[in-house]
Amino acid sequence: MAKEKIPTSRAKTGREMGHPTGSVHRGNAEHYSWGDDCDGWHLVKDAQLSVIEEMMPPGAAEVRHHHEKAQQFFYVLAGEVLMEMEGETALVSAGSGIRVLPGSRHQIRNPASTPARFLVISQPPSQDDRFNE
Repeated sequence: MAKEKIPTSRAKTGREMGHPTGSVHRGNAEHYSWGDDCDGWHLVKDAQLSVIEEMMPPGAAEVRHHHEKAQQFFYVLAGEVLMEMEGETALVSAGSGIRVLPGSRHQIRNPASTPARFLVISQPPSQDDRFNE
């Protein structure tokens, strides 16, 4: 049985972004720092989709904000985070995720004594669509 061809999009692949094997990881992704000692790595960064791996040390928190257009999905890889959304709070542990819809005021923080690692998937990308509270 022949494999179905999947149409290619205009998004750049890992190889096109300068990663020789085509794979992307923290070691070869664009890095940035945010908040109090938090780190982020752009794993996918194009006009339609953003996938970021972030690391948040114990006790760190992001500023409460919202996005008018972007929806986001936070998926915890290690540790746990506390996500406050529109006054409701959820503890999200490794292997779980939470969706944030456009317009929803939210804040993520790490209440644990160990670092938290998580993916932030945004569609469309949220960087130019952020409004701090």
